[in-house]
Amino acid sequence: MAIETTLLVNASQIVTCAGPGRARRGAEMADAGILRGAAIAIQGDRIVEVGPQKELLREFHWATQVDCTSRVITPGLVDSHTHAVFGRARYEEQEQRASGSSYMEIARKGGGIHSSVKDLRAKTEDELFALALERVTRLASYGSTTIEMKSGYGLSVADELKSLRVIARVAAAVPLRIVATWLGAHEIPLEYRERARGRTEYVKLLIEEILPVVARERLAVFADVFCEPGVFSLDETRAILAASHRAGLSLKLHADELEPHGGAELATQLGAVSADHLAAISSDGVRALAGSATVATLLPGTMLFLGRNTQAPARALIDAGAAVALATDFNPGTSPTVNFPLILTLGVSQLRMSASEAIVAATVNGAAALGLAGVTGQIAAGYSADMAIFEAEDFREIPYWYGDRRCMATWARGKACQARN
Repeated sequence: MAIETTLLVNASQIVTCAGPGRARRGAEMADAGILRGAAIAIQGDRIVEVGPQKELLREFHWATQVDCTSRVITPGLVDSHTHAVFGRARYEEQEQRASGSSYMEIARKGGGIHSSVKDLRAKTEDELFALALERVTRLASYGSTTIEMKSGYGLSVADELKSLRVIARVAAAVPLRIVATWLGAHEIPLEYRERARGRTEYVKLLIEEILPVVARERLAVFADVFCEPGVFSLDETRAILAASHRAGLSLKLHADELEPHGGAELATQLGAVSADHLAAISSDGVRALAGSATVATLLPGTMLFLGRNTQAPARALIDAGAAVALATDFNPGTSPTVNFPLILTLGVSQLRMSASEAIVAATVNGAAALGLAGVTGQIAAGYSADMAIFEAEDFREIPYWYGDRRCMATWARGKACQARN
């Protein structure tokens, strides 16, 4: 049977992000590889050629054509940091913060992550699957075709495994590329905080009881830890991630989000694929990331929603030569948005990135933050046919029309999986 060939034609621009299958660093991020008068040929789940439209029309004259007039095609956005498996929303906390309560104060009163833990534990796997599937569909409607999903609202053996199995079910149900991360070390659960040696006991539970099942059943690609004062210490983080590495998982860190804590430096020491958040990163942390292969994943929507006056120092990181990615941090408490283009807006307006840097951060560098830079994140021959099509004449309109859903279609693995008229 012949493989169906599809040509995407008449686009106003194609943003290729084409180049080596690795993260782009420093000045490399300024080149998003913009083509005009070009077309894309897809066969099966792969891009087979990108080039001048006239040439591709002759070469693939039998192909099915998709008219992209007055639209910009980008690589499918790679959302490399989400917490999409949760139950109810936590809108009441927004008002609490507005009245002066801090993130950690809300957590100490049983809110924050603890509130989501209580709720998730009460829900069935089927209930969580239905919620997660609907959220992933919403993420795709804004242009995301690769989505990382974390556990972390279970914090018990049964509920962490339940969360990861939900992620596996979502991955099997959609053409999108779903990447699972085990975040059992998201918080010390309340029942352990009340014990004299509770912290030690919970870390032992993570390493000796949950991790072996996660590894044996291949429920996650990555292990992650919320490394922050009052949550997990540097030593606890090192122990959990070292055990995870021995078990065959790749590593991520929630690092230096609220206070400088040395998380970025630890991420580079452990060879983590990414260090995420970084709003409070130190100058030593910036230098460490610039001199390493670890991707700095920035989540500006979180700091905006928390009402914080500081953002991660994207310019310092890029100018130092680090690889910077952007992601939504979609979660119920601190970044309840599925709108990845809005994050690009914040990348430009708040982090002082150029539009090219923001697009590269949301595509090829997001892929690198998931170990997938050789698979997706660019429009080039041999890469997965993952694309987003936006109603725009120029790619700079994507972050410009802030809050607007300009995404008209997403293609994942060569299949049109999200479209609107």
